Amino acid sequence: MKNALIISKTETGIKAVASLLKDEGFSRIQCTLSSDDAKRKLNDNDFGLIIINAPLKEENGLELSVFCAEKTNACVVLIVPKEKTLDVFDIVSERGVLVVSRPLKVRLFKNLLRYSMGYMNRITGNDEAEKLKNELEEIKVINRAKLLLIQCLSMTEAQAHRYIEKQAMNMRTGKLEIAKQVIRTYQN
Repeated sequence: MKNALIISKTETGIKAVASLLKDEGFSRIQCTLSSDDAKRKLNDNDFGLIIINAPLKEENGLELSVFCAEKTNACVVLIVPKEKTLDVFDIVSERGVLVVSRPLKVRLFKNLLRYSMGYMNRITGNDEAEKLKNELEEIKVINRAKLLLIQCLSMTEAQAHRYIEKQAMNMRTGKLEIAKQVIRTYQN
């Protein structure tokens, strides 16, 4: 996902990071000066990258970076002053937050962005494959239930489909659960 959220206490910090992101092909970049506003934006959007230029006005940025790492699937990058890099790294690295020291070395930062986004794409791709696999399994179970309804109750395919949907609505459950009940009931 080429969309990002930048959190910084100054407009200058936001502009510098946004410029680097635009160079890397990020098309949707949202910015904020507040950690509270950032949390609101996280509720309304699905970001691929979150960059926190610490410290912030209300906090040092560590808490927000950990919050973002725990609550989202985004790659979280925390930019800190050079003298604090090792201490901050020890605190947030286990949570999956990348720590970069300021002043930024442009080439190194861009390489870090490419690497982290590539890694996130790989992980997201695996999640997509897993979702598709689960959907396929669900379709197989539902089709098996339809076949049993057709064989045992002489329904048409459309009637069997409608029966499963109607039962799911009436019982306020998913079609998969109804299909499993049908299979338990009508299977030899």
